Amino acid sequence: MGETTGKLVLALDTGTTSGRALVIDASGAVLASAQQEAGLSTPRPGWVEQDAEALWQAQLATARGALEKAGVSASAIAGIGIANQRETTIVWDRVTSEPVAPAIVWQDRRTADFCEELRAAGAEALVRRKTGLLLDPYFSGTKLRWLLDNVPGVRERAEAGELAFGTVDSWMAWRLSGGRRHVTDATNASRTLLYDIREGVWDDELLALFGVPRALLPEVVDSSGVIGETDPALLGAAVPIAGLAGDQQAALFGQACTRRGMIKVTYGTGCFLLLHTGDEAPSAPPGLVSPVALQRDGRRTYALEGSVFIGGAAVQWLRDGLGIVGSGAEATTLAQSVPSSDGAVFVPALAGLGAPHWDPYARGGIFGLTRGTTAAHIARATLEGIAFQVADLYEAEADGAGVQPAEVRADGGAAASDLLLQFQADLLGVPVTRAGQPEATAFGAAWLAGLATGVWESEEEVEGLWSAGRTFSPAPEAGVGDVRRRWQAAVNAVRGFARETQ
Repeated sequence: MGETTGKLVLALDTGTTSGRALVIDASGAVLASAQQEAGLSTPRPGWVEQDAEALWQAQLATARGALEKAGVSASAIAGIGIANQRETTIVWDRVTSEPVAPAIVWQDRRTADFCEELRAAGAEALVRRKTGLLLDPYFSGTKLRWLLDNVPGVRERAEAGELAFGTVDSWMAWRLSGGRRHVTDATNASRTLLYDIREGVWDDELLALFGVPRALLPEVVDSSGVIGETDPALLGAAVPIAGLAGDQQAALFGQACTRRGMIKVTYGTGCFLLLHTGDEAPSAPPGLVSPVALQRDGRRTYALEGSVFIGGAAVQWLRDGLGIVGSGAEATTLAQSVPSSDGAVFVPALAGLGAPHWDPYARGGIFGLTRGTTAAHIARATLEGIAFQVADLYEAEADGAGVQPAEVRADGGAAASDLLLQFQADLLGVPVTRAGQPEATAFGAAWLAGLATGVWESEEEVEGLWSAGRTFSPAPEAGVGDVRRRWQAAVNAVRGFARETQ
């Protein structure tokens, strides 16, 4: 392979449905990228699993593929930054690196009853105060407890120090380093239900609550900083591993939302709205959580976050479940063929409702159907349903933080839909700006790694690399009151549905 002048960074974005890798130079240009799909399995209703070994192999293949496409060797890479799907829970053997069971994906709802037991026992106040989170199956702690209690021998081996737990960042760092580094960064730790976000430590009281042996846990490190090197056999040279962040915090940084009051939304598999709140961990209002936004040089910043479980995945369902479109772009084209949803409302609670409702027993529903409803109306109602969910989050976050953001910065696959972003701006009453770099998550990981390895000298320098794409301003004549009321009625109708039908 040839070499290029200047310093390069390799960004790895291990998402829920695919692994991506980008080679990025010091000017912020993408020299090459590679992507490979990663499969999910749903062995029972409410269960979502993934083959952790297959996820690693897919991500490794993209890293090699991106380097090959860029025409550079690994020795030209200053550092690797990793962004990852959060909360997905993996336990593996420290000697063989073999997972003890399939990874339990963040969308999995199997621990809903356990969360209710803890809530009934009065544990949520403790969890809320120390972690900024809620008792919900979404987060890693209850998934880890399930593995300890339900996979034969795992608890005993964990207590003996034979096993390691990690979210996907930990798993990737472990495999990249040849099993030499068992780490996680503060953003990912803050999503586990086991980490005190103010003290910055794994908390003994929380570990006891969830029955988690400390011997399982990774070391918590900065989001930006060299934590080790790759095994030279993997990429052809030892490359510093220099950035780790949960995908949504990476996207917040990749969108240059580095100051209090700045806000971004990522339209990925789910939808994630993060509002930067500065150096103090906020007391999250009901329905929201307050994770670590970033940790650099031991200094933590924080965010208010609302997470929607099914965002762009609703469009995938139109494609794979109903078969009415062939792609996301086709869904927008179909939706644009009608002037409105003609009263149809789709609540895409296909994996329960996330923020601000937190109802694992909710299920998806389509309302307002008539003999005149067509596939186009359903496609439009699907895109609108994504925007409605984000609007609910926006109102809760702006009210909770006491700020009025000047704009919302948007990224993720579904942000390519002009119809979605215009409807979103109309609902919010503020401009929505599509990022000039669609891969905000990968850029955030790259910037974190580049700051740690001297590719860039300061946050201000990387902020200058951010560029805006198209801005969608609210239509002055947009009347959204009636459609919001229909939406709320539909949400109320799906809440608790699975509980009522058990």
